[in-house]
Amino acid sequence: MYSKKVMDHFMHPRNLGEIKNPDGVGPVGNPVCGDVMKLYIKVKKNKDKEIINEIKFQTLGCGSAIATSSMITELAKGKSLQQAQKITNQMVAKQLDGLPPEKMHCSNLAADALQKAIKDYQQSKK
Repeated sequence: MYSKKVMDHFMHPRNLGEIKNPDGVGPVGNPVCGDVMKLYIKVKKNKDKEIINEIKFQTLGCGSAIATSSMITELAKGKSLQQAQKITNQMVAKQLDGLPPEKMHCSNLAADALQKAIKDYQQSKK
């Protein structure tokens, strides 16, 4: 049912935890399945780009929710905000070698959490 990559990210999640004084926070949830995620980012200015320097997550949910949270942090870390904004739920699922169709909503949560964290950061700058 789950790929080896999904199981690896579920059993050994990357970037798990909370960032104290984050630059942006992306809380999301799905009331139907009960999955809840919170993504934290720290942004560093590098010349004319803003880079996601640090990223962590806290997730309460199924194995797919944890795996997609872990994968999105791997995909976004070190990327510019412009690059990170282009990360989609399909990209997350592809990097995990696929998800069962009934679990695709989990990758949507991870991508949504990242976009919310970036938006939170951008709004706090104004």
